[in-house]
Amino acid sequence: MSNFEDIRFFKDSEVQPALQQYVNHPMIKALLQFTFPEKSYEEIKKIVQECHSIRDFQTKIIYTTVQKVLEKSSEGLSYHGFEKLKRDESYMFISNHRDIILDTSLLNCVLYEQDLIMTASAIGDNLVKKPFLLLLSRINRNFLVQRGLGPREMLKSSQNLSEYIKHLLLEGKRSVWMAQREGRTKDGNDTTQQGVLKMLAMAKGDKTIAEYFSKIKIVPVAISYEFDPTDILKMPEIMAKRMEETYIKSANEDFNSIMKGALGNKGRIHIEAGNPLSQNWFEEIEKQETSVNDFLKAIARNIDEEIHANYKLWPANYIACDLLHNSDEHASHYTDKEKRQFERRLTRRIDCKNALEVNSYLLMYANPVINQERLDENKV
Repeated sequence: MSNFEDIRFFKDSEVQPALQQYVNHPMIKALLQFTFPEKSYEEIKKIVQECHSIRDFQTKIIYTTVQKVLEKSSEGLSYHGFEKLKRDESYMFISNHRDIILDTSLLNCVLYEQDLIMTASAIGDNLVKKPFLLLLSRINRNFLVQRGLGPREMLKSSQNLSEYIKHLLLEGKRSVWMAQREGRTKDGNDTTQQGVLKMLAMAKGDKTIAEYFSKIKIVPVAISYEFDPTDILKMPEIMAKRMEETYIKSANEDFNSIMKGALGNKGRIHIEAGNPLSQNWFEEIEKQETSVNDFLKAIARNIDEEIHANYKLWPANYIACDLLHNSDEHASHYTDKEKRQFERRLTRRIDCKNALEVNSYLLMYANPVINQERLDENKV
């Protein structure tokens, strides 16, 4: 474990000392009072004192926190597909990524409710620069993905990360979550970066990639929010990319996204677990592809297809697609009232005189529809 000191989450023995060190930190205090509004802070501290492991902290505090977030900022969470998974097995969950904190928090709530093994989750070290955020991440079973390294350091870091994930999955019997790409999907077009799969394969040892990937049991997961409370915060980066300009984040941009993502209106939320990728499937693809790159591309394509097919489409997605194409092709999926509400959201959030901005905002919601329809066309 010595190689993993810089990236690992807390050991259970470190949980209570860390909590006692930070229990009076203003942001931790605010989080705990949000979670237990009916209790005095002395009563809350007693709950904190009962947390002697990460599981204690997640089940006694974080699960309640997420239920409060859902209650105050959503119209509920639904999920499906997890009945296919076995209770005593660890899985490598790969999902689309929309919200910095909530994606994994919601997934772990589902796993907890289904009595499945909860995940250790990857988080970029750039997101936890503030000490209290680093504490929360390490106490919530997040491990760090090191960003901003030079090529040689990045290779070494990726190898170590891959070995740590292997250690968690196969030795620790701990499920793992990673996003399908570095950073959140800003434009709603969920695609898997081949580099993520290449990194995972670094720890395969003497096995073929097919053998190793079937052993770690990859499960594609689609996370779908009816509304993205951070959509307007994502627009400057989307616009810069479309204008082929360099985008530089502001100092507190990630922290603002975390807060807005947690507390902003999300409407309905759905999480769908796809089928675990089987050994037979990997072996068949391995026979068809002549190079490692082509093999990894085929795996990425399959993960994309699972996520696109399982993505729950909401009225907002269909409305955005119709507004984008100036049509009423999907009108059966929404009401006139829902359309008016979405149009008001659009006019409140962006400059509707800027055609490129309107196009970019609509694509953010329309791309899941476009991807699903393209998938259906390819099956014909």
